[in-house]
Amino acid sequence: MEQTNEYRLNIDAFTPDTFPMWRLAEYMRDLADLLGEREHVHFVRLEEGSTVLVQRVDKESAARVQERMCAIKPTKDEGDAKALRAYKSLDRRLAEDNAVGFLCGPGGAEIIRFPGREKPAPLTFGPFRQAGNLDGVLIKLGGRDDTVPVHLEEEGTVHICNATRNVARQLSPHLFGPTLRVQGTGRWRRDAEGAWILDRFDIENFETLDEAPLGDVIERLRRIPGNGWKTLADPYAELQRLRKGTDGVH
Repeated sequence: MEQTNEYRLNIDAFTPDTFPMWRLAEYMRDLADLLGEREHVHFVRLEEGSTVLVQRVDKESAARVQERMCAIKPTKDEGDAKALRAYKSLDRRLAEDNAVGFLCGPGGAEIIRFPGREKPAPLTFGPFRQAGNLDGVLIKLGGRDDTVPVHLEEEGTVHICNATRNVARQLSPHLFGPTLRVQGTGRWRRDAEGAWILDRFDIENFETLDEAPLGDVIERLRRIPGNGWKTLADPYAELQRLRKGTDGVH
């Protein structure tokens, strides 16, 4: 008998009768991203025990799906990038639902395990307070308290800061104006994924940044006698290094 190319995601939470439809749809979307070959992977049925999502892979895509699944090594962060994101999303959903899960291949053997609720709690760090600066355009300024909320927008990201009334008064003429660099003290924390998150930034002073085109700035620097800019192979990288205080561009 020809082997059926079915993959089963086993979830030890809910039953087919109690699985909320919206939640099932989220699991199915992640599972589709995990398996790949979207045009050739089909949902077949739900099975009990507690809940099993059954998918069938078309014959022409079976080998590619199998290779994709074998390449995934979550603990080493190896495998297709989209498949790894789907794995992490599925594992996070299982943890939220107080469940664990595992994916079985066509032969019935477990090929991927999702620890879910059994995964150790990730380490987080902070919060830490550190002096620093932020750049951005002033897009919002207001409030009745002694500490005034200040919103700066930088390349689509909005930094929510605070300032004294005196500093806020000095900032007000620059609303929707030039890019500002504010100095002060921020409170930072690092999340479980390693990303640094700014919780609060207290502005102490600021300056407006020169918005002249980069080419004009470099040309002005080159006109200064004995400045050395004419000999730089990559003036832009040097400007970034000076701005960020690093040895290179990151």
